[in-house]
Amino acid sequence: MASAWVGVKGTVKDAPGFNAGKDADSVRKAIKGLGTDEDSLINILTQRSNAQRQLIAKEYQAACGKELKDDLKGDLSGNLEHLMVSLILSPALFDAKQIKKSMKGTGTTESILIEILASRTSKQMKDVGDAYYTAYGKSLGDEISSETSGDFRKALLFLANARRDESSKVDEHLAKKDAEVLYNAGEKKWGTDEDKFIEVLCLRSFPQLRLTFEEYKKVSNKTIEESIAGEISGHLEDLLLAIVKCARNTPAFFAERLHKSLKGAGTDEFTLTRIMVSRSEADLLDIRSEYKKLAGYSLHSAIKSDTSGDYGAALLKLCGGDD
Repeated sequence: MASAWVGVKGTVKDAPGFNAGKDADSVRKAIKGLGTDEDSLINILTQRSNAQRQLIAKEYQAACGKELKDDLKGDLSGNLEHLMVSLILSPALFDAKQIKKSMKGTGTTESILIEILASRTSKQMKDVGDAYYTAYGKSLGDEISSETSGDFRKALLFLANARRDESSKVDEHLAKKDAEVLYNAGEKKWGTDEDKFIEVLCLRSFPQLRLTFEEYKKVSNKTIEESIAGEISGHLEDLLLAIVKCARNTPAFFAERLHKSLKGAGTDEFTLTRIMVSRSEADLLDIRSEYKKLAGYSLHSAIKSDTSGDYGAALLKLCGGDD
């Protein structure tokens, strides 16, 4: 069955000649021996598709009577542990856990919420909502409602409830109409009608939005980004700009986030792990080429110089080749 999570531009594919039982046995040996054989673990878990890793985890539990993720947690630590455990979760559960983590404790890490909700398709968000409910017994919408407020909350709820149109057909008449609506809601009036921005940007398909952005430029002589930055502020501004970036070029959006996580003092491993894991089967090849355009050097070389040890080695395997 074609998954909503697997694209044609991933670096990780189904491993040929796959045998779940054999892999589960190798994983068990790698964990059980004297000291952990990290190399074997990394080679298996980064070189199998997510669907295959799910089967390995099933076989492991049947053979050992324990959950693979618990044994990995008990045996590894730090960034490598986080990466290996992330790899064996289903993509929808992985997103659900990241969203939960972003809303835990005092304050909300809005940037994580924005990254996930702006970039996922409606079909993916339905999966995430189901996984969230299964894991936490609460609806994702209710949780977002209680952790956020105002127009930001309204926009997030449109996205969390998978309201975005997914068809690839574009309607020129609608694009012209939406461009006018946006112009009238922002540049043309005193004050801004945020609702209109939220409705158009959270409900229309990405191909439709790209056409609307072209029409908008004709109507207002500004890019949609310039208008959003000038008219809207705070987390809503961040979210709407992220949606525009994803609509224009999703891999470029992730390349930029990876670049930020690798640049400057200290690496943001949490973001690095999240993007490398969640995009490895979707569009990481495209992200790599966008990264090179943006940074002037390859993602591979950036990871190599900014991470080390087994964690770095595992990320490089997910990254695939050097560009």
